[in-house]
This record gives sequence, C-alpha cells and structure tokens, in this order.
Amino acid sequence: QVQLVESGGGLVQAWGSLRLSCAASGGTFRNYAMGWFRQAPGKEREFVATINWSGGSTMYADSVKGRSIISRDNAKNTVYLQMNSLKPEDTAVYYCSGDRYYGGQSTNQYAYWGQGTQVTVSS
Repeated sequence: QVQLVESGGGLVQAWGSLRLSCAASGGTFRNYAMGWFRQAPGKEREFVATINWSGGSTMYADSVKGRSIISRDNAKNTVYLQMNSLKPEDTAVYYCSGDRYYGGQSTNQYAYWGQGTQVTVSS
C-alpha cells in the first residue's frame, strides 16, 4: 500500500511562488505515475498536473499551464509541484495522487491519495 504525504503549502501573496512536495512510501515509487489535484471550498476536486514514471512526460491543466512545473526525484521517492505567478484563484487544498497508469485527469483514475496541503494566495 502506497502512502503519500504532502508538504510545502502555506500563505503567499499574489504573484509569489511555492513548491509543494509529496513523499511516497510503501511501494516502488518509480512504478507509479503521479499527479496533483486541488479542491477549493465548495468546488469539486480538479486536475492540476501529472507526470509519468520517469519524469519524461507531463500534462497540465490549462489553468496552471505555463505557471507550474511538475517534477519527480525517484531516488528520493518524491514528486514536486513548483507553482509560480500564483493567483488568488489558486487558493485550494492541493492533493498528491498516484497510480500505475499515466495520463489520468480524473480523480477516479488514481488509486492513492495524500491528505492534502493548504495553499492560500492573498491579493
């Protein structure tokens, strides 16, 4: 069973940057595609980005494309989400996710989830 633990969230001013981390344990990390989702109050959880097992393929939601970079370090069993030029509408709980198959942009395509980390962007 894979366990995922996010960190790096916090309060940041608009146009600032944050780097989220997600540490994995309990499985062979390089076997899994990883993703980031977010959920704002009163809204459904939405796709942010995903990365394949090697880091050679990535996909982004249009809302973060050009402002965010997903990466992974398989030696450290960690996936990252670098977020730049943050906007108040980026405020949400950010969740790390994992699955054996790459390319999923829906929550039901991921088997493993972290507990989330809060990101708040002030205007």
